[in-house]
Amino acid sequence: MTEPDTRSGRAAGAVLGSAVGDALGAPYEFGPAGALTARFPAGGAELVAGGGWERGEATDDTQMAVLVAESLIEQGGLDLPDIFDRFRRWAAAEPKDIGIQTEWVLTSGDPWDLAAAVHFNTTLRAAGNGSLMRAATSAVAFARAGREGTMAAARRIAALTHGDRAAWEGTAIFHELVRLALDGHDPLAELPAVLAAVDPDHRERYATVLAPDWHPGLATEPNGAVWPCLGSAVWALRTTDGFEAAVHAAVDLGGDTDTVAAVTGGLAGARYGLAAVPSRWTGPLHVPLPGSGGRVLRAAELLAMAAELAA
Repeated sequence: MTEPDTRSGRAAGAVLGSAVGDALGAPYEFGPAGALTARFPAGGAELVAGGGWERGEATDDTQMAVLVAESLIEQGGLDLPDIFDRFRRWAAAEPKDIGIQTEWVLTSGDPWDLAAAVHFNTTLRAAGNGSLMRAATSAVAFARAGREGTMAAARRIAALTHGDRAAWEGTAIFHELVRLALDGHDPLAELPAVLAAVDPDHRERYATVLAPDWHPGLATEPNGAVWPCLGSAVWALRTTDGFEAAVHAAVDLGGDTDTVAAVTGGLAGARYGLAAVPSRWTGPLHVPLPGSGGRVLRAAELLAMAAELAA
């Protein structure tokens, strides 16, 4: 991968970066902290099989991101019922992994504009990271819409499966950080302005996990929740100096390793560009798409998708 650090290269980096982060972290999901370093103590971590995943296989994180992307491209814009239908067909095909909350919403039989709200009103718990994990493709697609436009789109897509506004706001922050990086800005330096655009009821909690002195050891929930997941990804970006180091740090946190690394990879790819994503990770990368006739996407298809999203 040798595309220069241009806007298009950063857009490709966001999409590919999220996917390889997902595939790198998948075998270590729900494992202990430090597992990746324990396996590769000299650095140079490789994609491996494990946890029911083939080497280089992307999980539901990337699969759902691809479904969002294909809807945006084929429908020529944001068509929420179409995205929901694609999600529902995918869930019905019994993917290897699907979040409990996401599965409940997509298999409930409720219409697209009510299902997530019904779930939230029933459980009062819907602040998982399931809308954040799939946001790299939509973040690239809406990056030219400006701060207000990209954050609004993130909230609407998140609300398809997550009724808690906390999930909407975390996804919106991610969208905006990617937009800033694609435009050549340092997204971390812009965090105060980004937080000012967050819903006031959720601003303080996000300000806490995105603060320069926060680290994952201070988290009050597991990183399967949206706040520590996003906070951990920003921490990994802030405390490292390159794409590979950031994603490695994310996986080494343990817990929901595939999603934290997917979010980190999206941010780091947007910041450092496609050239920073190791070719030894993109080579074996593949994204099965349950419910799509056995299709499997590889890096070349993801690159073409990123180019269409960014155009």
